[in-house]
Amino acid sequence: MAIENKFLDNVTKSFSLELPEADTMDGYLDFIIPAVRPWSEDLREEEFYLDTRWLEIRDNDDSLESVLYIFRPEEEFLLSIDGNISKGAWRRLDKSNTLIIEQTVDGAVVKSELFDLAFLNKDFFILLKHGDQKRKGKNKYFVMGREAIVKKLEWREVMELLFNRYRTNSQYMWAAAILVLVVVAIILFSVM
Repeated sequence: MAIENKFLDNVTKSFSLELPEADTMDGYLDFIIPAVRPWSEDLREEEFYLDTRWLEIRDNDDSLESVLYIFRPEEEFLLSIDGNISKGAWRRLDKSNTLIIEQTVDGAVVKSELFDLAFLNKDFFILLKHGDQKRKGKNKYFVMGREAIVKKLEWREVMELLFNRYRTNSQYMWAAAILVLVVVAIILFSVM
């Protein structure tokens, strides 16, 4: 009986979904994104990101700026850094989950970046910058959270919140419950 209890303990431990420690936000996201991707929306579903106040999340504690992004209809883009607004443009490439974001100053484009969608829902907008960002010493993910949800959180708390999308997903819970029931049934029938 002790062997069956130990086996059952090992099975239940495998379902305790703790987020492994990482030193960087990219490290966390490399683990989290594949887990939550099935519940991501698509860039064609603009209602998930237009006219939402997206607060940028960074893992460098040196940055004290509050950087807010607002994607407006008709491909207008607003950037607020500590309340100072600049404009730009965004556009989605047809038939893909690719986004181009352009920042402008006095009507001239000063920065143009290409991103692929990594994850999108009503609370998170995470883009993957094209190219090898690690080689350049930059983050590969551009992470934004809905301001009302992430405003007072540290970046590690934001990673936990994002991972909770996976932990609390009802499909996962049902699959886990069914698997546990099957294991318990096998143990009970093997004991009889």
